[in-house]
Amino acid sequence: MKKIIYHGSDHIIEQPEFGYGKPYNDYGIGFYCTENPNMAKEWGVGIDHNGYANQYQINCDGLSILDLHASEYTLLHWLTILLENREFDTSTPLAAEAKEYLIQKFHLDYKSYDIIIGYRADDSYFSFAADFINGAISYRQLSNAMRLGKLGRQFVLKSKRSFERLRFLGYETADYREWYKKKAFRDKSARRQYFDVERNRRQKGDLYITTILDEEMTADDPRIR
Repeated sequence: MKKIIYHGSDHIIEQPEFGYGKPYNDYGIGFYCTENPNMAKEWGVGIDHNGYANQYQINCDGLSILDLHASEYTLLHWLTILLENREFDTSTPLAAEAKEYLIQKFHLDYKSYDIIIGYRADDSYFSFAADFINGAISYRQLSNAMRLGKLGRQFVLKSKRSFERLRFLGYETADYREWYKKKAFRDKSARRQYFDVERNRRQKGDLYITTILDEEMTADDPRIR
């Protein structure tokens, strides 16, 4: 199975380097791509500089893929990987307890996979996740919030094997005057919808992190499927 993927950057990358990158990205060190070229253009630009949507073909045959959108995984699996890599403020007792519990019960051996597919925790998504572990929003509200702004999915290359399957096809230049405006609007739209609708829309029976902890819920509980 061959796929076309794109990497947004402020420079052209003909040969991505395995093992290079920031360890505190969503899924740790890896090469972060998307199947959406427009999303890559948004990711590549800055407030005052152009970007590039680098295009690649990857042959996925024989590679192990962790698709966090598959039915066997829950949003808490994604959140746990995020907690293991990103810098959350867990200074409150509830947040610290939540982090410890989720890592204990929802940890996945994600580092053993060649490729990971999952949400991208940009600033808005990251703030939604932080609100959840701090008890400000319910699991239902978090699930709804993850769809706001339509920020798409990441396609992350984790292993040397996956890097060896990449073939550079070319690139498209993204003008920051067009694409940074679109990126900022997308994030602003997600935040506005979240604060206007989701953050204040409590429903009877909503599931909060406190209940997950108190009842020691696990991944097979139908309430989080």
